[in-house]
Amino acid sequence: MKYGVTIPQVEIGRDPAPVRALAQRAEALGYDYLMLYDHVLGADMDIHKDWRPRNGAPPIYTRDDLFHEPLVLYGYLAAVTEQIGLATGVIILPQRQTALLAKQAAEVDVLSGGRLRLGFGTGWNELEYQGLGMNFHDRGKRSEEQIAVLRMLWTQPSVSFKGQWHELDGVGINPLPDQQPIPIWLGGAADAVLDRVARLADGWYPPSSLPEERLRDSIATLHACATRAGRNPASIGIEGIVRLRDRTMDECIDNVLMWQRLGASRVTFNTESPIMWNRLGGNRPDRENAGMSHQQRLERIAEFKQRVDAL
Repeated sequence: MKYGVTIPQVEIGRDPAPVRALAQRAEALGYDYLMLYDHVLGADMDIHKDWRPRNGAPPIYTRDDLFHEPLVLYGYLAAVTEQIGLATGVIILPQRQTALLAKQAAEVDVLSGGRLRLGFGTGWNELEYQGLGMNFHDRGKRSEEQIAVLRMLWTQPSVSFKGQWHELDGVGINPLPDQQPIPIWLGGAADAVLDRVARLADGWYPPSSLPEERLRDSIATLHACATRAGRNPASIGIEGIVRLRDRTMDECIDNVLMWQRLGASRVTFNTESPIMWNRLGGNRPDRENAGMSHQQRLERIAEFKQRVDAL
């Protein structure tokens, strides 16, 4: 099993020094990859007072939550690290221009020596789509065509393609990435997403909030979809998330063991404090992780790595 650590977007701050220190410390500890989330625009809740995502849940992030742009930040971190992987979990694919994303990702892959892994999702923030001039309502199906176009642009010097949303007439990007193609993982839990993962993706990000039996059922569905698509289910990676937010370290290790039982190939350690989650009606009151300092976070990722190395 490979282990990664999340860069806590909303808590790390705008100063690049703590981001650099976290990345370098994670690499020195032997973590396999860094994980980074994505949002471009957040709603101003003073203006959108009653706004909610379509599922009625509170908006997870707003304009008050800081997000570094993933590919720009990874271009920077590629220069200050040597071997740790650079993963996104997830970039909201359908709200980005496909050819431009292909170009940006290829550049990060070149600068990092082939260390990029792209996780994609379809997102929940309709206001973000609106602000970026993209259609929120066709995002799932459009993302499938985007994946096909991305892989062509990453592996062919000249691409001609005509689909429902894209038309490329003898064009290409230069430089091509070191990895041809860059690995693509998808997040989500709906049956349509599992089918998309089975047909198109190198790996799957399951929701960390689901109980073990639900996760087991979803994995069985994923494997059945893969078999129908003519793929070996074992070729599709599964990445679990272990959230420190309101757990003791012993509970975090129990969570790692759950992901091992489920056959996950990777586990990401997320050190975001529960302050944000509590304001959204999160789990239990925090016992030890609220208001974590930068130094404490470095200590926690060291402790977690020491514990999983001993398993």
